[in-house]
Amino acid sequence: MAKVYFYYAAMNAGKSTILLQAAHNYEERGMNVVLYTPSIDDRDEKGVISSRIGLRRKATDFDGKFDLFEDIRQQMQATAIGCVFVDEAQFLTAAQVLQVTMIADKLGIPVLCYGLRTDFRGEPFAGSKYLLAWADELGEIKTICHSGKKATMNARLDENGNQILEGEQISIGHHYVAVSRKEFQLDKVSPVGYQSAK
Repeated sequence: MAKVYFYYAAMNAGKSTILLQAAHNYEERGMNVVLYTPSIDDRDEKGVISSRIGLRRKATDFDGKFDLFEDIRQQMQATAIGCVFVDEAQFLTAAQVLQVTMIADKLGIPVLCYGLRTDFRGEPFAGSKYLLAWADELGEIKTICHSGKKATMNARLDENGNQILEGEQISIGHHYVAVSRKEFQLDKVSPVGYQSAK
C-alpha cells in the first residue's frame, strides 16, 4: 500500500539533499520519479531543486492552483511512476495535500514530502499542518542550534542579525537560522498572545 510521508525539519537541515538522494535511489532501481517544487521559492531558479552542498535537479514547479493529482494521473498514461517527491512542502495548499493523499490512495504511488513545520513566528504553514494531520508516516530530520541543542524553530533575521518578530508568513530572501525553542523565545515571538503575570 502506497503511503504519504512527511519529513520535516528546521532550516538548513539538508531536506533537499535527502530528497535528491532518495530520488536517485529510486532511479538507480529503474523506477521513474516525479519531482515538484513550489514556484514561489525562486531563491535559485524556478523549477529547480537545489541543495546547499551543490546538488541540483530540474523539477515541475507548482503554484497554489496546480493540481498534483491530475498531473500525476495524466503522466501515468504515458509511463509508470515509482514515486513522487515534493520539496518545500510547507507551501502546499490544503487542497494540494488532499491531492497528495489521493496520489497514494487512488493511484498507488508513494509520495515523499519534505518541508518546514513552522514559520518565523512558530506558526504552522498550511501545507505542514495538513501533512502532519494526514500523512501516514512522519519523520524528523534533525539539525543543531548554535547553543548545541536540537534546532526546531526558524528565526528570521534582519540585515543586522536581529530576530524579526512581525511580517508576512512567506518572505523569500530573508536570512533564516535554525534555533532551539529556548533560543527562539517562543513566548516573545508567537502571536498566541500569552503574557506571564511575573
